[in-house]
Amino acid sequence: MREELRALKSLAGPFPSFEADLTPGEPRDLFSVWLRDAIEAGIKEPHAMVLSTIDENGVPDARVLILKNLDRRGWHFATTGGGPKGRQIAANPSVALTFYWPQLGRQVRLRGMALQAEAHERYADFRERAPGARAVALTGRQSEVLGSPQDLEDALALQNRRLREEPDLVAAGWALFIVMPHEVEFWQGDSERRHHRLRYRRERAGWLKERLWP
Repeated sequence: MREELRALKSLAGPFPSFEADLTPGEPRDLFSVWLRDAIEAGIKEPHAMVLSTIDENGVPDARVLILKNLDRRGWHFATTGGGPKGRQIAANPSVALTFYWPQLGRQVRLRGMALQAEAHERYADFRERAPGARAVALTGRQSEVLGSPQDLEDALALQNRRLREEPDLVAAGWALFIVMPHEVEFWQGDSERRHHRLRYRRERAGWLKERLWP
């Protein structure tokens, strides 16, 4: 396996240039530019991100989710509140988000606090989900051991019937979180490994920008 991995290319480029002196004062604004660049570049699922949390034993946990919104409050994502992600955040709201767009040689890392959105926002998010996704969430069994595939089919059939009878039904405990970062790092890769790194750190007076060594 070592030889196979060593033979794979990484950061081959060419990549976009990066001028740290021309970046905006708020990380949200630069992130919006980079996300739109990824969309325009045709990158599949450019809104996919890794959410990292800490479990009850202090062990890191991570999984890929979808960014649902970005506003002045922060970065939004949704999940089942009673599942592992929701329970871990309830116990420790410190989280990290990671975005990676390999075709552009870019990644963004955020660290901050995940706070619950207002109830009307959570309900609206759930109702905007595809019918199949709503049915799965309504089962309320995320990450539990599945006895057989038929158990899943039966549970989904039941929830789909409920949705046909109650189109506005919302899963109990559905959670919409907003990550309010205290640190955001933008990483622009370089084929010669002279990577450009810019970190925003929140201070009382606003955001402080710092360049980092590769």
